[in-house]
Amino acid sequence: MEKGSFLIVCAAIFGIFMPFAAAQNVHIVGDGLGWEIPPNTSTSYPNWVSDKIFMVGDILVFNFITNEHDVVQVPRTTYNACTQDNAIGNVITTGPANITLDSPGDHYFICTFGRHCQFGQKLALTVGSSTTTPATPSPASTQPDACAPTTTPAPRAAFVPQPDSGSTSLATCFFLIITFACMALIF
Repeated sequence: MEKGSFLIVCAAIFGIFMPFAAAQNVHIVGDGLGWEIPPNTSTSYPNWVSDKIFMVGDILVFNFITNEHDVVQVPRTTYNACTQDNAIGNVITTGPANITLDSPGDHYFICTFGRHCQFGQKLALTVGSSTTTPATPSPASTQPDACAPTTTPAPRAAFVPQPDSGSTSLATCFFLIITFACMALIF
């Protein structure tokens, strides 16, 4: 096989496996808290978002106990009003729920159980494309003191470990190196 054909085959293999090497990040919403009514109503989820960068293709994992919470994506006005009017997609009622961020821009999520959203179980974040750095949106809603929960719920052990996207990238790179080495030996 001539060198030109070999390069074309290598480029084709690289093109096939490149999407796997650029694996997405998996974000566990709320980290150890999970998707619960936060103990500090106005700051828990905004604080969690503040040091993260979200990109198209990333996955949000909402860890919650089925029949105690849910999650739905909503537009900003619905987020601010804590209603499920004009929901974007269906309410996910089975936990844990994985949601892939499929477009850049502001994204809003709420829990529709009772007054959970009013008590702070809502999430606002900005997703960047592969060429921009996102900023965190500032929710326009304020929480009146009268809506604060009277008790602080204990964190629950609903955490389900998710695959590490770094291991996926490493495995893909290893596979590509082995493939190219074998092809170099054969040709």
